[in-house]
Amino acid sequence: MKLALLSDLHANERALKACLAHAQAAGATRFAFLGDLVGYGAEPAAVVDQVIALHAEGAPVVLGNHDRAALRPPAQVADAEAQSAAWTHEHLTAVQRQFLAALPLTATMDDALLVHASAHEPQRWTYIDNGVQVQRCLTAAETQHAARLVFCGHVHEQRLYYRGRAGSPMAFEPAEGVPVPLASHRRWLALVGSVGQPRDGDPRAMYALFDAAQVRIAFHRVAYDHLGAAAAIRRAGLPEAFAQRLELGQ
Repeated sequence: MKLALLSDLHANERALKACLAHAQAAGATRFAFLGDLVGYGAEPAAVVDQVIALHAEGAPVVLGNHDRAALRPPAQVADAEAQSAAWTHEHLTAVQRQFLAALPLTATMDDALLVHASAHEPQRWTYIDNGVQVQRCLTAAETQHAARLVFCGHVHEQRLYYRGRAGSPMAFEPAEGVPVPLASHRRWLALVGSVGQPRDGDPRAMYALFDAAQVRIAFHRVAYDHLGAAAAIRRAGLPEAFAQRLELGQ
């Protein structure tokens, strides 16, 4: 089985379609979505409908912080993210909102845990951006879910960590498209990046492909019509900064 791991779609239908097509061409037979289906982008309904269809075929889906925000947008629109949450809420149907509301914070597949932010207190939406947070996430996955592998999103970048011999987390820099064996004597944490809003200076969409038979993971970048996605944000009247992020990949 080859499992495509997609996170932080952020209502970007063009990026989602490009990643799905790339994954299918690479042999993906299953899909998993690690949260933040909506927020920032201009196509929340189309993205959620696509995920609903794949969920009906067996794809696990977990909740992200922007999904939750779209369900209960703040009463006062004080910043751009609040504006996005309120706009998204109004552009989802009742059925689509019900789907988001029913999503769990975590899901498991064999010895892998799927979560949007961290296995450690997933409801707090912690960014895994240092060794302490890596360690907490790996420990929680092991003790609370008996998981050896953890697949996350949230940070909008692609990173891979493992627990070294001394027990401390070690970072591994993956090369684009090159499969990395996930040695069975180690515990691994993969941050799969963002489909719909990369922030590393490269506007190409991100996703990861896990080969369960070979027990290895490859991190992919996929070109798509990011200028068209930015134009859709402007047409929707969403904050200009959201469009510029897609154009610049920041």
